[in-house]
This record gives sequence, C-alpha cells and structure tokens, in this order.
Amino acid sequence: MRFIITVFLMFFASVAFGEDNMLQESVYTQVQHNIGKGKPTFLEVGSDSCHSCKVMSRMLYETTQKHPEYNIYFINVKKERDAASELKIMMIPTQIIYDKNGKEVYRHIGLLSDDELEKLFINYQFK
Repeated sequence: MRFIITVFLMFFASVAFGEDNMLQESVYTQVQHNIGKGKPTFLEVGSDSCHSCKVMSRMLYETTQKHPEYNIYFINVKKERDAASELKIMMIPTQIIYDKNGKEVYRHIGLLSDDELEKLFINYQFK
C-alpha cells in the first residue's frame, strides 16, 4: 500500500510542478532581433509564478509543437524588468503581436481561449 501511495504522490508532484509542457523563456534582447524580419511575431509576456501565465504558456507550447515555424516567445517579467518597462506592461499575462514589418498590431491582457488564439494566428497571417 505504501508503494502505491508513494507512486501516486510522485506522479501528482510531477504533474503539479512539472514544466515540461511550458513555453521556454526567451531573452528579450534576442527576441527584438527577430521582430520585423518578414514574419509576424507573438510575444507572451508574463511570469513563471502567475497561474494565468502558465495556462497561456501551455497553450502556446502546444501551438509551437504543431507549428514550429511560428515566431512565439515568452518574456518573463520577473527576470526581465527592463523589457516589461519598454513593452509598457501594466498587467500579466499580456499578449503582443507584431506584423512582419515589426509594427505592433495587437495587444491583449489576460487569458485567451484556444479558439481566440487560433483566430489570431490566422488573422495576423502566421500561416
């Protein structure tokens, strides 16, 4: 019985605290070099300790698995405070889309649904 409980607790801990299916953090100064290079860019700005940010990160991770050609980046404002200031982030999570020329064309604060996210990728010509 102890074995079963131990296995269950290990599984629960790995699910609860595992971040395997999360969008990896990007360094903002490196991301800046990719904005406006002929492809639209999606920035997810948030924190690794924010529940809503984690939900968005998992959704965007799944998108990157289906569409690795999309420019999707996660900027962690806890680590990149200068980026948060430069991007004028007031609340997290914030999603920002830049067009292929580097112009900001969309900004949203909060969670997006899967359908809303898919529509954004279509509307802003990520495909």
